[in-house]
Amino acid sequence: MTDRSSLPIAVLQGAPSAEIQALLAAFVARLQAPGGVRIAGLIEQAPDGCRGGAPARLRAIAGGQTFPIFQQLGPGSSACALDSVSLVEAGEQVRRDIAKGCDLVVLSKFAKLEAENRSGLLGAFSDAIAAGIPVVTAVAPKFQERWHAFAAPLYGQLPADPAALEAWWAGQQARRATCV
Repeated sequence: MTDRSSLPIAVLQGAPSAEIQALLAAFVARLQAPGGVRIAGLIEQAPDGCRGGAPARLRAIAGGQTFPIFQQLGPGSSACALDSVSLVEAGEQVRRDIAKGCDLVVLSKFAKLEAENRSGLLGAFSDAIAAGIPVVTAVAPKFQERWHAFAAPLYGQLPADPAALEAWWAGQQARRATCV
């Protein structure tokens, strides 16, 4: 069995999305201390008490730009509320940040658009993988099969636990040090 810390992609699972996003935010904040790790990516932010997801946004780690996740369609609409244009813009921003150079890519999640091969953050995932940059993300159970088809055998599942994430990152640093 492969040691999960040696796999270039860590998938956090086993907790609600909001807890995983908070874990990612704390991890990024710690790594970005002055002189720290160069990180590209996006973290989902949802204000406290958010119902229905409308105010939820993605925040770019390198620069802080925000992108709405959902569009306001008005009462009675039955159309998909995902703001696919905004999510594509967010993904393109991450791709530009990856091209500038980074040590780690943090992508909030592999979700509906990515699972349906409809862009979103798919290009950012692909660019990070092609560049050999470690990635940490989350995958909802309902998209696990599509994720596996996209990323196997490059990922390991981790519990949504700070110690597990730190151990994975330490393994990535050790792996990169032996490649230099």
